[in-house]
Amino acid sequence: MNPRVARWLTPGLHVKRWLLLLMVGLVLISLGIGYLLRDFYQYGSFPKFVGPLTLQFLPRPIRAVLFGAVGVGIIGLSLYKLTQSVLGPFLPGRDRALSEIIYNFRFLQKGPRVVALGGGTGLSTLLRGLKKYTGNLTAIVTVADDGGSSGRLRKEYRILPPGDFRQCITALADVEPLMNTLFQHRFKEGSLNGHSFGNLFIMAMAEITGDFEHAIRESGRVLAVRGQIVPSTLRDVTLIAEMADGQTRVGESNIPHANGDGEVVTAIKRVFLQPEATINPEAEEAILNAEMIVVGPGSLYTSILPNLVVEGMAEALKASPAIKVFICNVATQPGETDAFRVSDHLKAIESHLGTNIFDFVIVNSNNNFALPTSAQQAGINRVLYDQGTVNGRSIHAILVDVVNPRVSTHHEPDKLAKAIMKRIWRA
Repeated sequence: MNPRVARWLTPGLHVKRWLLLLMVGLVLISLGIGYLLRDFYQYGSFPKFVGPLTLQFLPRPIRAVLFGAVGVGIIGLSLYKLTQSVLGPFLPGRDRALSEIIYNFRFLQKGPRVVALGGGTGLSTLLRGLKKYTGNLTAIVTVADDGGSSGRLRKEYRILPPGDFRQCITALADVEPLMNTLFQHRFKEGSLNGHSFGNLFIMAMAEITGDFEHAIRESGRVLAVRGQIVPSTLRDVTLIAEMADGQTRVGESNIPHANGDGEVVTAIKRVFLQPEATINPEAEEAILNAEMIVVGPGSLYTSILPNLVVEGMAEALKASPAIKVFICNVATQPGETDAFRVSDHLKAIESHLGTNIFDFVIVNSNNNFALPTSAQQAGINRVLYDQGTVNGRSIHAILVDVVNPRVSTHHEPDKLAKAIMKRIWRA
């Protein structure tokens, strides 16, 4: 016998029992079909014990249906168990149903090609909701982060800041919760104090693969990421802000700056990158091939605009035939968007791009939510919709409740994704 065939007969594979049960089901179905044949008993005879065993005390049609139904049930059970036995070792999570895996592979691959631009918590929130509707996701992430663990690794190892990429990876990951928790774990003591495991993982992967871009791609494979995550540019850049009073602030972490009572010292006039950076070709291709492009939510001047001011980004967005959606923040951000209304967010983007590029803007309609006391003390307020949002613009405003009931200054992933997919894509 062929060794490969003989291997299937090895005890402990949990295959033979289900094959045997499958054959029993086939026999029962055959018996049910046999009862439907009018002349079944005209040929040959059976031992006496066959009569009670085959339920001959029941009418023939009832026996046919009964044996057929039991046979179908047994075949279904045996095929299900056989599939679990054969595919079980290859499933990414043993607690997940096979039907869910097939759904994710088949249905989500038919979803629209969506490109999401941003960074920080806002982008990961968006991705966490959208991944339930489509597997054709591309996250274009800012590379201007220079604070915290990302800033330390960036300065010491001269790599692109991994923090925002880590958040996107965990948001799109299709793994067990423990792996997500591990990737987000932040050390609190020793020389690793302040570093997250995910940042160190990406840094190590960059050294192994030879560059940051391959590191993100391979990290995504390890964590079974649904979609792609690409940097907006491959160049090491610094974000610089020009303030309304003429001063400049260097570095993403130095731009949001408020005084002691929570009021902004001075407004931000514009932001730009040094040195000038061109768009990542992979990001440009994704934008041009997209069916929908979503910008936001996130910090306007330190997460969203650093992507949009990359050389070639505006041209790619304007050239793309995709539906373009802007998601306005739920709450203002001290030092960046104090007292900003929805129209003020759009004006800031237009002043950098030269024109309005959006077809839709999603605005939170739930203004009854209570901001935490700590947020109010920090000068955070709700972002309110105003008629200036649509006046003079060819843009449709969609007002919908997207507030996270647990963290009222943020969007709720499922609400946000549903608003996009149900109100815009399927409109």
